[in-house]
Amino acid sequence: MTMEELLARFLTYLGKQKRYSPHTLEAYDRDLRQFIAYLRAVGDARCSEWERFTRSGIRGYLYTLTTSGLVKKSVARKLASVKSFGKFLVREGVMERNPAAEVKTPRIDKKEPVFLSVREAERSMELFGAGSGDHDHLLAARFKAVLELFYGSGIRLSELTGLDLDAVDFHNLVIRVLGKGSKERIVPFGRMAAAALKEYISLRNGRLAEKGHADEPALFINRSGGRLGNRQVEKDVTRCLRMVSDKEHLSPHVLRHTFATHLLDNGADLRAVQELLGHSSLSTTQLYTHVTMDRLTKAYRQAHPRA
Repeated sequence: MTMEELLARFLTYLGKQKRYSPHTLEAYDRDLRQFIAYLRAVGDARCSEWERFTRSGIRGYLYTLTTSGLVKKSVARKLASVKSFGKFLVREGVMERNPAAEVKTPRIDKKEPVFLSVREAERSMELFGAGSGDHDHLLAARFKAVLELFYGSGIRLSELTGLDLDAVDFHNLVIRVLGKGSKERIVPFGRMAAAALKEYISLRNGRLAEKGHADEPALFINRSGGRLGNRQVEKDVTRCLRMVSDKEHLSPHVLRHTFATHLLDNGADLRAVQELLGHSSLSTTQLYTHVTMDRLTKAYRQAHPRA
């Protein structure tokens, strides 16, 4: 069986058993095809790609990626794909051991997350319709609800656009979110987000009834009455955030960072924030503690007489 055939089986496994998203599967497919092409292009022509699938062969691949200018984070992701593929091949009995397991992942310098101050977050909520640049009441209400839900729940962009109407529970003020790896979690939201959602949903239902699409399941809809896409949300939210902050790399994800940072600043438990964000590892959530501790340390040094 060729590597391409085994790659196809691997992708089927990830899709059906691991329930990876189409976007993630595309990334695995792209990364591993690049790796297979490298194995066939280097070394002795008398050796097959299987004979080159070794620790030294993988390290040579990583060296090629690094010297081509690829950033460490991308190199690490491509190695992770090879590691997963190697593990699958061992599981299937194709290889006795996974040579990629012996290769160390490049160390990535973690960058502090960009987040808004409380005042900046409040100002962005006050702008509501300004981000969309449209006087349509439905679009203005939709934008307000999007902002409030991002800041009030900390969900990801794809999680927000993937929400269905029946995922919102106003009685308990929670939403049912489908996160990475199709893992479902329950996330609370606040009174301000609830008010914005109720106003938007009333207008949404009226618009869909006019168009004869009352059975549309998507919570957030576009002008045509279909599910709102990631690109439109990102465009509107980024434009709005640029109106209240001069920080770099502004995007919807900044509101997720802001949600987590403000919770920790106000005494929230790290484990609770991990659950709310849907992080599989606590180490990912701990990135936010560096931000809050840096700010506390700075405040201490500025205020304490013996600091």
